[in-house]
Amino acid sequence: MGATTFHVVMYPWFAFGHLTSFLHISNKLAERGHRVSFLLPTNTQPKLEPLNHHPNLIHFEPITVPHVDGLPPGTETTADVPYPLQTLLATAMDRTEKKIEIVLRDLKPDFVFFDFAHWIPALTRRLGIKSIHYCIVSSVAISYLLSPGKKLAEIQSSEAQAHDLMQPPPGFPSSAIKLHAHEARGLTTFISKIYGSGFSFQERQMMCLSQCDALSYRTCRDMEGPYCDYLESWFGKQVLLSGPVVPEPPTSALEDRWAEWLGGFEADSVLYCAFGSECVLQKDQFQELLLGFELTGLPFFVALKSPIGAETIEAALPEGFEERIQGRGVVHGGWVQQQLILGHPSVGCFVTHCGSGSQIEGLVSKCRLVLLPHTGDQFFNARMMSSDLKVGVEVEKGEEDGLFTKESVCTAVKSVMDKDSKVGREVTVNHAKWRHFLLAKGLESSCIHDFIFKLQGLLG
Repeated sequence: MGATTFHVVMYPWFAFGHLTSFLHISNKLAERGHRVSFLLPTNTQPKLEPLNHHPNLIHFEPITVPHVDGLPPGTETTADVPYPLQTLLATAMDRTEKKIEIVLRDLKPDFVFFDFAHWIPALTRRLGIKSIHYCIVSSVAISYLLSPGKKLAEIQSSEAQAHDLMQPPPGFPSSAIKLHAHEARGLTTFISKIYGSGFSFQERQMMCLSQCDALSYRTCRDMEGPYCDYLESWFGKQVLLSGPVVPEPPTSALEDRWAEWLGGFEADSVLYCAFGSECVLQKDQFQELLLGFELTGLPFFVALKSPIGAETIEAALPEGFEERIQGRGVVHGGWVQQQLILGHPSVGCFVTHCGSGSQIEGLVSKCRLVLLPHTGDQFFNARMMSSDLKVGVEVEKGEEDGLFTKESVCTAVKSVMDKDSKVGREVTVNHAKWRHFLLAKGLESSCIHDFIFKLQGLLG
């Protein structure tokens, strides 16, 4: 290897979305000759090995996750525990600090990429290693929620904190991106919650952001430049961008039953809805959503988990719904090949929760986008797509209760599907522009080249 290559240690949060995202950037670095040592919980290694495209340069270093009282024996990732126990998993990760120090002294890397282990910057500084906070959440969400200008006063009541959070912080690049009351309440509870031993989630992340050597995001300046500049000015350090993660085209074929069903409809006429692997709706909202799709008069394909309080999809359907939508609607509770469905000629509308993976898959598809965020960074992704990029329409919800109605679902779908309306024309033109940009040959290699150049600059 030439003198210009470097060695990176990856230490992501113990959650599969984080592990796979860190492995994705590892593959990009290894593709260009850089060496990666990937620290991960022991039993996750077999699941990630198929995603390691450069085993000669990416070496897995299994870490034993210490036991913490209250965690089920053998817990290693967030998939092993219900949400309230994740704070104990953060404590377990913190207890790996001494082990990680031994590993780093042995490996002597140039960089450590991390996201949740707030103690990494102090440790790497002692060892003469650079720390990079590699965040898989958008710079829009981080700059809104965690800029020092938005630091919520500890003496405030949760109501006052939530009220403050409804407005963007001082100097924030977009006045159109703000939170509704119900969103602010939920996010205040989340960022104020203890996450690990003695730290709130907000305190943990503020330590990561303020003490690392550089911040890094999976985006490009064209999409999130103003938010990255905002973070650079607040934290006084470089923001490195690895480029948007545009998914590889699938090599498999769409399952016969879905290809046959979708093939029975005209081009651009079918509405497709999916909310990722973790979103579970309340039963009444699940039913409102389906009734909203029925109201549109369009054929629809819905892939959602059974709602809370229902054991099966069938048991949760509104009364008489199956009979009424016979032949023009499918509601499926299992996994589906989303990219292939979005690419099918008959699919013309995608109702998405705006999770980061679905957000990009929607942007590179030709489908019109309807945005229905449910939690966390999805709110910011949806606002950015509707107000900054103007590529989709968000479903209206109640300000206080956060509930949508069948009418608000139907209205959003119809507004994007009407090619002759002002909104329909605007989102169609903007979506085509961003799709062309994201699929342009050389975008990814240009972003990664610049990312690596800036990393090398940090080494002096």
